[in-house]
Amino acid sequence: MSQLVIRDVEYFHEQERLLGYFCAPGTNQGQTLPGILLVHGAAGINQQMMDCSQRLAAFGYAVLALDLWGERQQLRGPEQIGAILGRFASDRTLWMQRFSAGHQALRAQTSVDSTRLGAVGYCFGGTTVLEAIRCGIPLQGVVSLHGGLDLVGDDWSAASRAAQALICTGADDVMAKADDLQRVQQALSAADIRWQTELFSHTRHAFTEPDHPHTPPFAAYNSRADRRSWQTMQAFFTELFL
Repeated sequence: MSQLVIRDVEYFHEQERLLGYFCAPGTNQGQTLPGILLVHGAAGINQQMMDCSQRLAAFGYAVLALDLWGERQQLRGPEQIGAILGRFASDRTLWMQRFSAGHQALRAQTSVDSTRLGAVGYCFGGTTVLEAIRCGIPLQGVVSLHGGLDLVGDDWSAASRAAQALICTGADDVMAKADDLQRVQQALSAADIRWQTELFSHTRHAFTEPDHPHTPPFAAYNSRADRRSWQTMQAFFTELFL
């Protein structure tokens, strides 16, 4: 891995302090780079999200892992997670304002080409990036990794039609059932957004996340889906930013 510049990025939404995690190649010699927003799942910016940020940066991108929850909180336990997910899902204005704050923070970095921006999200973050293009936030392309498709809205009248979408999901994901996948695909097509789906058999929710004692029964790590979705994402961003 080439040498990376890694630093925290403090930014704000109203009175809430948000603390992003920024990574970029250290050898770009003053040239601006395509920017990628990385959106965490329910747990927040944990070590997995930091590692993913560094892996993407090593391919030549300026990456900001944005902070949806504030103060870089890491949530634990179903009660804590359920409360904050419920808050955001029931207040889509807040949800997209938090995303937009991260979007602005990434654009403000001097190493970032603000005309070449993408986003990748995991779990709730995967839902978030699809919501972002549905709401018209300017992005060239987004990648949803085991996103909860059941939470994606239906009104695509404000959609960012210049965007592209890659959806990587498991056939056995209870949060991305076949009806919801079809609904989202049809909405993307109707909004004239180019999309691609990678559907993995025998694969449950959260397939990129290592199993742990508190992994819920509807989730499971799947090394094949993890590896192949990463490869597909790499190809997607390479083509997007040519």
